[in-house]
Amino acid sequence: MAYRQSFYQFLMTLRDPDSNGDLAQFANNAQFDSTFPRQEQDRTRLSEYLEENAAYLPSMTIFDDAYQVYEEKMQY
Repeated sequence: MAYRQSFYQFLMTLRDPDSNGDLAQFANNAQFDSTFPRQEQDRTRLSEYLEENAAYLPSMTIFDDAYQVYEEKMQY
């Protein structure tokens, strides 16, 4: 079975300090979140963490969009 990267690992590929795009800003901010669940792949657990801890995420829709792209990239 192929290796499946964590959501955090995927998210880090979206970082772009020069971008104002929602996904890039989410990734840029998550990089500095020392308690982000870096090994997590589960959407529900990630969503719960972000809702409770990620003041830097202005809308959970941004997470939903990022997770959708993550799932598409992780399909074999």
